[in-house]
Amino acid sequence: MRKTLLAAALTLGASAAFAAPETYELDASHSQIVFSYDHLGYSTTFGMFSGFEGEIMFDQENPANSSVTVSMPVRSMLTGWEKRFEHFMSDDFFGAAEGDMVTFTSTGIEVTGDDTAKITGDLTMNGVTKSVVLDAKLNKVEGHPMKNGQPWAGFDATTTLLRSDFGVGQFAPAVSDEVEVMISIEAGKAQ
Repeated sequence: MRKTLLAAALTLGASAAFAAPETYELDASHSQIVFSYDHLGYSTTFGMFSGFEGEIMFDQENPANSSVTVSMPVRSMLTGWEKRFEHFMSDDFFGAAEGDMVTFTSTGIEVTGDDTAKITGDLTMNGVTKSVVLDAKLNKVEGHPMKNGQPWAGFDATTTLLRSDFGVGQFAPAVSDEVEVMISIEAGKAQ
């Protein structure tokens, strides 16, 4: 029978008896958060964060014992159009100053399958903190072929946010209050 990704992850960690969570640092060059929303019913508009920082405390033997923290400057948002970026940073939305951050800190992980989990955490944006749930999937855990076999992990996750919950609900519901969020990250075990 084919091994699941979780079983592969457990096998990778078998050399360390009773392993505790290990630090994995996000690979900023291969991690991104893409968000989308309905614009007046005419189109779906996309934006992205990339190059952000974070850390996963990854427990391969007991994934529910893992945790994740991520932070990114609001002004690192990519919108694909400078005037849209300026509008998002204005008082209509974020009123973002240099140094304002978006952060996520997990508060719990519920394993739902061999390679899936629900990650609950505190999302802080625009000075507001709300609990959100990410539907996460472990894509792969193994030695990275371009990093001399350094242990490497990849995850995808999705969630839906109400932007009005974070004080950036201008023009809702004409411009959708719901924002779909897709996350894809890679992280390497800290050396």
